[in-house]
Amino acid sequence: MKKQSSLFLASLIAVSGFTAACTGGGNDSKDTKSTGDSGSGGGEEQVLNFASSSDIPTLDSSLATDQVSFDTFNQVMEGLYTLDKDDKAVPGVAEGDPEISKDGKTWTIKLRKDAKWSNGDPVTAKDFVFAWQRSLDPKTAAEYAYIMMDLKNAAAVNEGKMKPSELGVKAVDDNTLEIQLETAVPYFKELLAFGSFLPQNEKFVKEQGSKYGTTKDTTLYNGPFVLSEWNTEKNFQYKKNDQYWDKDKVKLTEINYQIVKDAQTALNMYTTGDIDAVGLTAENVDKYKSDKNFSTELDASTYFVRMNQGKNKDLANKNLRLALAKSIDKEKLTKTILNNGSIAIDTLMPKEFVKNEAGEDYISGVKSPLNYDKAEAQKYLEKAKKELGKDKFEFEYLTFDADTAKKAGEYVKEQVETSLPGVTLKIKQQPFKQKLELESKGNYELAFGGWGPDYPDPMTFLDMFVTKGAHNQTGWSNAEFDKMIKDAKGPLLQKPEERWTTLQDAETKFLDEAVIIPMYQAGGARLRQGYIKNFVTHKFAGDTTLKETYIEGKK
Repeated sequence: MKKQSSLFLASLIAVSGFTAACTGGGNDSKDTKSTGDSGSGGGEEQVLNFASSSDIPTLDSSLATDQVSFDTFNQVMEGLYTLDKDDKAVPGVAEGDPEISKDGKTWTIKLRKDAKWSNGDPVTAKDFVFAWQRSLDPKTAAEYAYIMMDLKNAAAVNEGKMKPSELGVKAVDDNTLEIQLETAVPYFKELLAFGSFLPQNEKFVKEQGSKYGTTKDTTLYNGPFVLSEWNTEKNFQYKKNDQYWDKDKVKLTEINYQIVKDAQTALNMYTTGDIDAVGLTAENVDKYKSDKNFSTELDASTYFVRMNQGKNKDLANKNLRLALAKSIDKEKLTKTILNNGSIAIDTLMPKEFVKNEAGEDYISGVKSPLNYDKAEAQKYLEKAKKELGKDKFEFEYLTFDADTAKKAGEYVKEQVETSLPGVTLKIKQQPFKQKLELESKGNYELAFGGWGPDYPDPMTFLDMFVTKGAHNQTGWSNAEFDKMIKDAKGPLLQKPEERWTTLQDAETKFLDEAVIIPMYQAGGARLRQGYIKNFVTHKFAGDTTLKETYIEGKK
């Protein structure tokens, strides 16, 4: 998603200036975090131009679930904390570090008095209380409500058993926010930097009603930039926010995004100077890999195929799911179709994302049967045919309408149909927003998608697959898995070693059930002009921070 980063969430394939889960303009992994920590851009025009393969689905932080929206939030909104270039939480609207009780359950945060909305209203503690209560109110039907379940009474509020006013958050005064947690959460400060915890101006939101966050004029901003232009499926534009409390650090005056779904068109725009960064598809990597502006980077987002047992009852058969999961040569996919630094995986979680205190990678303790093995796939298919009493299966395969997604979809179709006699796939391509809506409604059979982490913990991937989880969307349910996740969110938070192995065991169980088909950990091959300085990217939450980005040395 990010986040169906959105993070990712979620799932751009080719031409964005974003990084996580897409192939947008970054530098190599060492320099991408920051391409220069000082400078002002001198007297040069501070305007950046990018392309995005998808439009912004929403700017309502209570409803957003995708990568593009959360990245936009990073530029035009600001929460209590933001992430620095090393992905550490630093004060945003918060004046400083929180005051935390000895049991870790009560956080008291002072807000800076100079934080303002783009209409001149002050940003107050009440704005956070209103936003969080609104997100958890069952009437809002927020898919991301579950990410707030660490707040006291959050589950009861979201289930309608308590009133939103009973949520464990209150405004002590305009500049003091008190947060009550169900249990101490070690990553909570970083979690507060995530888009779901943004403030909302109550008066403005209620005035806009259902239109809130759907256009540039029905959205209010408190970040470094404002959305100054937004034409659906055409373009969007950020301009510097003169009401922003830290505006002196903001050097860019304008950032333009054009919606471009064809990767070659985007590359042509880069070579003619119309955009400043571009993602490269497989056929162009070798041509440009010696270019001084070329780089690749391995991201923390993973891509997989959901199998919807609720929509197609055949998929409730585990042997059929195993057959599908083992029928695709993922190594060939990453090396030929993608060719951008992505790596094949057999797990849900990415490699080198989180490690324990001993420095061990989380993935090293996870076991998966979902490797490519054509012979084994055919054995599982034969078992499924006998159990289901049929020898032919047809599935609709939902994917995106970006250029690379089409090629990857055709590859998956060819692999499945070649490996599994009697199985056919019918590809259905949809624009980003419409695809997300179909998945949310469970209106699909097989769907390609991705997930980018929201905070630095395995839970950011695993808890979306609990029974009836908002992002589960597969119809799969397992009581033992649910209990592991519940324990890891509760009592085991005080037992880090036991929690670590419990989460590894939970993912092993999930993979053994073949709920999804793991495909790859996203990499990005891109060209980005060297005159773009201090372009900061993140492994979780929104993909980029452009607050202190500037242009220097452009000819």
